[in-house]
Amino acid sequence: MNHGTKIHYIFSFTLLIAVMSSCFKKETYPTEPIISYDSFSISGEKANLTFNFTDGDGDIGLSDSDTLSPFDVNSEFHYNLLISYFEKDDVLGWIQGKNLDDTPTVFKYRIKPIITLGKSKGIKGKIDVDMGAVFYNPLSIQNDTIKYEIQLIDKALNKSNRIESEVIIR
Repeated sequence: MNHGTKIHYIFSFTLLIAVMSSCFKKETYPTEPIISYDSFSISGEKANLTFNFTDGDGDIGLSDSDTLSPFDVNSEFHYNLLISYFEKDDVLGWIQGKNLDDTPTVFKYRIKPIITLGKSKGIKGKIDVDMGAVFYNPLSIQNDTIKYEIQLIDKALNKSNRIESEVIIR
């Protein structure tokens, strides 16, 4: 093997490694969660809401032991997924649904920690929320046309953008 061929192989091998490594670059995301709407489905009287997310520092989720401040039961951060409920009023348009005590209807959930493997902390994926049978206000006369506003909060208390579901006609 002559010297020129050896350099050519080394250069080709180095170029191949550089090209391949660019194919496997890890995506980077902002540290606050970014969410986008995916879907909503009703099966019988149960509903499922799905949305996509990214988080740059990978700290989505709260464990059962996360009960001290700022995650205690009296804190606004005890729940890390907030789904606000809206109904379409025939006269007023979209109004936030109300509970019996006249407070806004917000479905609150604690998403479990998302475990990641590898060095990269940035994560992306889908979250499916089983909303159960009470995904609307059965006492309201306006509950035939509804929608939701969704917000996710990470463990560092970064709030995501707010997104809306599609209009849901029951």
